[in-house]
Amino acid sequence: MVHRHRRTGGAAAVVAALGLMALTAGCSPTGAAADGSGAGDPGDVVRRSADSLVRAGSSKASTSMEMASGGTRVTIRGKGVYDYRRQLGRFEVVLPRDPAGADEHRPITELMAPGALYMKNRGAGVPADKWVRIETRSLSDGNLVTGGATDPLAAAELLRGARKVRLVGEERVGGTEVRHYRGIAGLRAAARAASAGQRGALGVASAKGFSRGSVPFDVYLDERGRVRKLRQQFTVAEANVASTTLLYDFGVPARVLLPAEKDIFAGKIAEQ
Repeated sequence: MVHRHRRTGGAAAVVAALGLMALTAGCSPTGAAADGSGAGDPGDVVRRSADSLVRAGSSKASTSMEMASGGTRVTIRGKGVYDYRRQLGRFEVVLPRDPAGADEHRPITELMAPGALYMKNRGAGVPADKWVRIETRSLSDGNLVTGGATDPLAAAELLRGARKVRLVGEERVGGTEVRHYRGIAGLRAAARAASAGQRGALGVASAKGFSRGSVPFDVYLDERGRVRKLRQQFTVAEANVASTTLLYDFGVPARVLLPAEKDIFAGKIAEQ
């Protein structure tokens, strides 16, 4: 059983509520294309972006999660690789310093899989060689914010519920020409349209009213309709959470091995 830890004080309390601070350790085409890229109805283009990632196979990714509450702001950063076909990812997540100024925590290794989140260097009484396994169905947000690094495919699948989408303009992200779209994603619609591996978690988030059921977003798609940058605004407790995901180096090897059952911690996580 995984216990969540609570602390008081601005964004630090929000991080605790999420179970994070308990860790001690060329040119754009002009017509619509079959792959979901190019011009066309902005909503349709955005809703197909998750399919474009699956066709790409894999990529590197970096994430940034900013939490602001009560005048306090913290940022959690992650970097890793993701296999969109197998829906598996591996990330190293770096937590901010404690408010008291203690040394930085050791990076947390996170493995993302359909229905589960695995965390190593989880701290709080977990042996250094063990993993903590969390069922994403048990999380009110479907692992969009709990792990401190938004699952890239879950974030893209959320766009299947996109509405009120408009094309902002053409820009560049990491040297790549992209189209910038802005809109709102509905969790309920996203859960209905999601792939089998993501439907359960998004359905739970919708049923529990996470982020009040809708998520404002800005997404930047390349000429193939692939997400290059995605910024989503969540509401968690009394805080605002901004998750930014950057995807690049598509097609790189993304070897992700899930831990054996014997390597998963079965005890309780100590309260702090």
